[in-house]
Amino acid sequence: MTYCVAMRLNAGLVFLSDSRTNAGVDHINTFRKMAVFEQAGERVLTLLTAGNLSISQSVVTMLRERIADSEGENLFNVPNLFEAARHIGAVLREVYERDADALHEFSIDFNASMILGGQIAGEEQRLFHIYAAGNFIEASDDTPYFQIGESKYGKPIVDRVTRREMTLEQAAKCALVSMDSTIRSNLSVGLPLDLLIYERDSFRVRQHCSITQDNVYFSQIRAQWSQRLRQAFSELPDPDWSTF
Repeated sequence: MTYCVAMRLNAGLVFLSDSRTNAGVDHINTFRKMAVFEQAGERVLTLLTAGNLSISQSVVTMLRERIADSEGENLFNVPNLFEAARHIGAVLREVYERDADALHEFSIDFNASMILGGQIAGEEQRLFHIYAAGNFIEASDDTPYFQIGESKYGKPIVDRVTRREMTLEQAAKCALVSMDSTIRSNLSVGLPLDLLIYERDSFRVRQHCSITQDNVYFSQIRAQWSQRLRQAFSELPDPDWSTF
């Protein structure tokens, strides 16, 4: 399993993903869930993936192969983000047509979910959630973020905090706290993390870093968040049973 979150803000876009795909007492695998497609000065697209690893890897490989081929439609020549999402959905359906029956014979569901975000010159930045069937929805002003994978543990902080007016630094902090909540509650999500920050209308990645267990800032906010939660809890009034 995995957890990915992406936010579309007035200031830009923030993406965060973990890298754990399988967890058990003696079996843990690590694979990156973030793919970046960048033409500096013209477009930046970021794709987050969750679900069956073989499916998502096939999709990303096919997307890169079509860019390298340069003859047909690909992520470097589509005119806008809507068409980029449609292109990824079409590739996802190709993988389904090729592999779904074989997976079904082994009682394996065709499970894939993706988040695509970025900006292409000539239009505003956009964010899409792409489903296993290749269909997709777009983030709105009311809901400026998407989560995929093991999202339930990190959802409360994102729901309560995320606003389009946030700075990119605040959004990154929110995403990291959301990830920490997920890691603490689910062994199938874990370090290292991939964090990418895109500044609106820059058409280049502003920051892309890998966060490991030795990262000082992540360790600091994990400790402080736990401490402040316990403090806030202790300051809440005890129930007055006479009012119930």
